[in-house]
Amino acid sequence: MSEQALHVRKPGWITVNVVNRAVAFLTRRGLSVWGSRVLAVKGRKSGEWRTTPVNVLTLEGKRYLVAPRGHVQWTHNMRAADGGELRLGRKAEAFGAVEIGDDEKVPVLRAYLKRWKAEVGVFFDGVGPDSTDEQLRAIAPRHPVFRVTEPGERTGAGAGAGA
Repeated sequence: MSEQALHVRKPGWITVNVVNRAVAFLTRRGLSVWGSRVLAVKGRKSGEWRTTPVNVLTLEGKRYLVAPRGHVQWTHNMRAADGGELRLGRKAEAFGAVEIGDDEKVPVLRAYLKRWKAEVGVFFDGVGPDSTDEQLRAIAPRHPVFRVTEPGERTGAGAGAGA
């Protein structure tokens, strides 16, 4: 695998023990923080539900999950499970997921950074919402992006993912 395919930025102690827990706590109680949800995906090895707070991006009527920290555990589990649940309070929305190819990521990454750069910009190596398409395309392989679909929808699944 290439260096970019293995790209992972592990969260620090404050992120894991303070920020993620606080966002997940509020989201589990039905309070969305800037579009936050708790993502639940079945583990690819254990089959048990794994959860993590995420930001859901809506762009041109479609929803996306972006992995700012790279190819982390939830992205591997998502590839294996083809979907999961987005939770807010007691409401759990089942969904399917299609990983999009690197060329398709450029407008999604730009919109994601425009909305959440203050929170996640450090994970994008100086690339931001005002960067060129070429700069965004260069970092695209490091950041998996999944389009949220109806449960079981696989139209275009794998089409160019990671290309």
